[in-house]
Amino acid sequence: MAAGGGGRNVPVCSAEHGPRAAQQDGMRRDSGGDPYWSRPESRVWTVMLLLGTCLLYCARVTVPICAVALSTHFDWDKKQSGIVLSSFFWGYCLTQIIGGHISDQIGGEKVLLLSASAWGFLTVVTPLLTHITSAHLVFMTSSRFLMGLLQGVYFPSLASLLSQKVRESERAFTYSTVGTGSQFGMFQCRAGEREVPQRFLLPRTLVIGGAGSLLLDWYGWESVFYFSGLLTLLWVYCTCKYLLSEKELIIPIDYLMRGLSISKQTKVPWKQLFKKAPIWAVIVAQLSTASTFFTLLSWLPTFFKETFPESKGWVFNVVPWLVAIPTSLFSGFLSDHLINQGYKTITIRKFMQVIGSGVSSVFALCLGQTSSFCKAIVFASASVGLQTFNHSGTSVNVQDLAPSCAGLLFGVGNTGGALLGVICVYLAGYLIETTGSWVSVFNLVAAVNSIGLCAFLIFGEAQRVDTDSAYMDL
Repeated sequence: MAAGGGGRNVPVCSAEHGPRAAQQDGMRRDSGGDPYWSRPESRVWTVMLLLGTCLLYCARVTVPICAVALSTHFDWDKKQSGIVLSSFFWGYCLTQIIGGHISDQIGGEKVLLLSASAWGFLTVVTPLLTHITSAHLVFMTSSRFLMGLLQGVYFPSLASLLSQKVRESERAFTYSTVGTGSQFGMFQCRAGEREVPQRFLLPRTLVIGGAGSLLLDWYGWESVFYFSGLLTLLWVYCTCKYLLSEKELIIPIDYLMRGLSISKQTKVPWKQLFKKAPIWAVIVAQLSTASTFFTLLSWLPTFFKETFPESKGWVFNVVPWLVAIPTSLFSGFLSDHLINQGYKTITIRKFMQVIGSGVSSVFALCLGQTSSFCKAIVFASASVGLQTFNHSGTSVNVQDLAPSCAGLLFGVGNTGGALLGVICVYLAGYLIETTGSWVSVFNLVAAVNSIGLCAFLIFGEAQRVDTDSAYMDL
C-alpha cells in the first residue's frame, strides 16, 4: 500500500527512538512489514470499539438524564444545573491534543482503556461521594469537568489506533461503523427538558436512554450512574482479557513519561507539518462539520417544538438519529468499495465530503423554508443522516495524511470544533432572538459548512505529509 511508508520515508511525527516506533519496527520484523489487523481481528475490534463508543455516550449523559432528579435532590435552580451540565465541555476541550499525542507514542488502545477505566470508575463512585460532601454543586461540577477531561482523549486515540491498525481501503467502513456507537439510537435527552436550558442537553444512546430512564423511575438517579459505570468497567475487562496480550497491557512508566514529554527527539515539527496546505484543509473542514453538528443537535428539538407545537416529541427526537445509522454504515461501505475499484483516494474523500457538508446543508436550508411537519422530518433526517458521510471524508483523511501522528492532528481539529461548536450554538440562539426567524440558523449552518467544504475541495489531499521526502501518491 502506498500509504504504508517504508524505505527512506521516515515519519516526522514519531519519536525517533520512542516506544511507538520500536513497536512498529518490531511488528514489521515479525509480520513481514504488515502491522495491520487481520480481517477477523478487525471485525472483533470494530464491534468492541462500537460498544466502547456507545458506552462513552452512556457515561456522558448520566447527568443530563438525571438533571431533574438531581435538581430536586440538591435544590438547584436552572442556572446551577446549567453550570454542572456545561462544565463537561470545558474539560472535553483540554485533553484532545495531548491525548492524541500520547496515543501516537504508546498506542491508541492503551489510552482508550486507561481513560475508559477512569471514567467508568468515576461514574460508579459519584453517587457514593455525594453522601460524604455538603458542597454538592462544586463536587458535581468538578466531576463533570473531570469526566470531560477523561473522555476528551477518546476520539483522538481512536483515530490514532485506526490509522496504525486498519488498512487504507478499509478505514472508512471501520470508522463509520465505530461512529454509529455515538449515533445508535441517538435521542435528545428529554428528561427534565422543561427544567434545564435546551442548549446544555446532550444526546443519549438507546441503551442509557431506555434502560436509564427505567432505572431512574424505579430505583432513583444513583442507579443510572452504577449501571453506566459498571458496564464501562465490564467492557474494559473484556477488551483487556480477550483482545490484548499480557505484554500489550504493560505500559512501562518511562514509556508513558516519554509520551507525555516533548523532547527534541519526540516533539512534533509544527513548522514543517503546518506548512502543508492539506493539513489546514482537513482541520478547517473538521472545525466546520463538528460545529454545525453541535448546532443542529442543540437546536433541532427547539425548532420542532416552536414551529410545530402539536407534534410528537418522540418523532423528531428519534427519527433523524435512527436514519443516521444506516447512512453512516452505507457511506463507509461505499467509500471503501470505490477505492477498491481503483478510484483515487482523494477523489472519494472529496465526494463523501460534498455529500456530508454540501448536500446535507441543502436539506438544512429546506428545513427553514417548509411549513409541513412531514416535510420537516424528511429534511431534518436527510440533513442529519447525510452528515455522517463526513466519517468517510475528513474524519479518515487525517489518517491518510499523517498516520504517525493522526491522533494529535485529530485532537487539534476536534478541540477547535468543540470550541467553535459552543460559539455557533450561542450565535444561533442570538440570531433567533434578534431576527425571530429560524431561517437565519440554518443559513449559519450552511455558511459554516460551505467554508469547510471549499477549503477541503481546493486544498485537500490524501498523500502522506508526515514523511521527510516527497509525497507518496495514493
